[in-house]
Amino acid sequence: MPGQPNPVRRITIVDVARHAGVSITAVSKVLRNAYGASPEMQTKVRAAIEQLGYRPSATARGLRGRTYTIGVLLPEIRNPFFADVLDGVTEHLDGGEYQLLMAQCRNDEACEARLTDAMIDRSMDGVILIAPVSSRRRLQAVARTVSTVVVGRHGHSADYDTVTDDDVAGAGLVVGHLAELGHRHIAHIEHFETDPVRLTEMPNAQRADGYRRAMNAHGLADGIDVVSTSYTQEGGYLGAQRLLDREVQPTAIFAGADIVAMGVFDALTEAGLSAPEDISLAGYDNTTFAAFGPISLTTVDQAGHQMGVDAARLLLDRIADRAKPTAQLKLSPTLVARRTTAAPSTRGRI
Repeated sequence: MPGQPNPVRRITIVDVARHAGVSITAVSKVLRNAYGASPEMQTKVRAAIEQLGYRPSATARGLRGRTYTIGVLLPEIRNPFFADVLDGVTEHLDGGEYQLLMAQCRNDEACEARLTDAMIDRSMDGVILIAPVSSRRRLQAVARTVSTVVVGRHGHSADYDTVTDDDVAGAGLVVGHLAELGHRHIAHIEHFETDPVRLTEMPNAQRADGYRRAMNAHGLADGIDVVSTSYTQEGGYLGAQRLLDREVQPTAIFAGADIVAMGVFDALTEAGLSAPEDISLAGYDNTTFAAFGPISLTTVDQAGHQMGVDAARLLLDRIADRAKPTAQLKLSPTLVARRTTAAPSTRGRI
């Protein structure tokens, strides 16, 4: 139409070939790092690509095989632990051909299905699903369609690789640390879960199970006290409020995640209390802010960055060979003791 600018034409492989004075096949070989592309030819083609600003079409590459794109699905972008995992994925992919695209679903099963379908529809070569809430059948269906690595979920499958932390052992480290300090009434804030499969597979359920096992192992069964909210700052705040309303308050709180512990801090401050002077507090994840001086949170390091590195490595291996046996990696957690835990206070205790 008159007055409207003409759209900019996309530079094609044909343009690159003409500019470099080589065949289209030669350009294709250089783009694929294929055998038969001489150093001289590579220099010519890459110079033409840079001068013309050529970018390969992901759609066209997908029709020929790979799109060199990977999707990462996060449950929550506000939780800094997931940023650690994402950082590890990015580090492993850095300098390679693959590009990473990210989305979040806020623990919504319908959203997960919609976004994983969108990734599949766009011919992504692989997906990394971090703590997905989808059914096992759904995860297997995704993995049979596209190379898949599941992070943080403990269920094994012959269809997808997994990277997890030993959450049961990690919870045991927290309880053991607090028990050694002299605590007998150690409460736990967990993420509310009802699905029977997720009750066995999700990290929050494994940590709650590990807490109960450790309390029993230390002879503290009478001190078991679990509040179910959510793995959010608000969940930590609400959980702590409920614990502080108890006739007998716990002497220590094990928050199932560092982000939960941040909400506990809010509730303690609101009640005129502090950690560890009144109540000891421990988290899980060893996120960046846990080490921040004014917070100095005792927590469990589950090596989120390394989980991301391992997930990216397994996914690239899976893309290269869909027939290889699936791998299940489980990392060993470590306790990081800081200033929020100490021997029980006797101030105001009944």
